[in-house]
Amino acid sequence: MAADTHDVLERSPVFQGLAAEALAAVAAKGKLRRLQRRELLFSQGDAAEELAVVLEGRLKLTQVTAEGQEVIVRYVGPGEMCAAVALFPGQDYPATAEAVGDTSVIAWPRRTLDELAREHPQLALNVLRLLTERMGELSDRLRELATERVARRVARALLRLARTAGRRTDRGVEIDLPLTREDIARLSGTTLFTVSRLMADWEEAGIVESGRERVVIRSPHGLVAIAEDLPAE
Repeated sequence: MAADTHDVLERSPVFQGLAAEALAAVAAKGKLRRLQRRELLFSQGDAAEELAVVLEGRLKLTQVTAEGQEVIVRYVGPGEMCAAVALFPGQDYPATAEAVGDTSVIAWPRRTLDELAREHPQLALNVLRLLTERMGELSDRLRELATERVARRVARALLRLARTAGRRTDRGVEIDLPLTREDIARLSGTTLFTVSRLMADWEEAGIVESGRERVVIRSPHGLVAIAEDLPAE
């Protein structure tokens, strides 16, 4: 196992509690996959055959609704898993996984996962815990869509990305992945027109700065105030 792969897996919540020898054994049974930007790891509706953990880069998980609308479920970064449904026989991938940029993942087929779960029960417990957390996140997203104003949803979407993919610059917190206004609309369950209007207002107020596939949060406190519906200062 390469040193960088070991470091990512060692920090991953998927493998917390595994001894070094067990982690090395698990990694040795995985298959390294390298993807270029916009290349798909799997597609919604295909039989779920592999669980994957991102080593480098990011995956964008999208779903097409019954009405034909594409929504972004989440972005998956280094150390995070996707396609945990592959643990269960007869399941289909609930989303499509697309590489945001050059991305590498390590993947394990179901038969191998069954063996590893029996040999290392902590691994199975970790995956189930993470699945439970994901379900909680989805419940929160559904609640937001049903009850919150669009501005709050958009602000929350940007803040989530800032927490997982933000890097500090002299301009503010830059979301370190290609991000269009259409992407933001699909993340927050609204329209491109609405996102464009909000972003223009927030840029004028000095809260965000955006360009081609680029968003910088100039005033995190200002965006939090919108997300939490706090009174304007």
